[in-house]
Parts: sequence; structure tokens; C-alpha cells
Amino acid sequence: MEGISYITDNQNRKKAVVIDLKVIEDHEEDVHDFIDTLIAESRKSDEMIDWEQAKDNLRSAGKL
Repeated sequence: MEGISYITDNQNRKKAVVIDLKVIEDHEEDVHDFIDTLIAESRKSDEMIDWEQAKDNLRSAGKL
């Protein structure tokens, strides 16, 4: 894809991605969706709490 480059290690394994800022500007909604997906995937093994407990925690922290 144009505007996307990969940084690889000595064995040619992809280690990082570089995205041209113009690509981000042109596809801002897609980039936000991608970041949201990454965040959700990173949290899928987090402990779940019920909504009432979450609200109590936010109240205790002064955020609600």
C-alpha cells in the first residue's frame, strides 16, 4: 500500500510500521477504527466487572 513502510529485523521479519501522515489524513476514520480494534484486542483478557461495580469505582475515584 502506498504510504505504508515496514521496518524489519536482520531476518527480514516485520517489526514496525511507518505510516505517511498524509495517509492518516486521507483515511482518518479507518485509522481510528484500527486503533480502537488494537485497544480492544489488548484488553480482551482483562478481568470483567459488572456495570454497578464500575459505577461504584468511578464514584469512589470522584469521576462520576
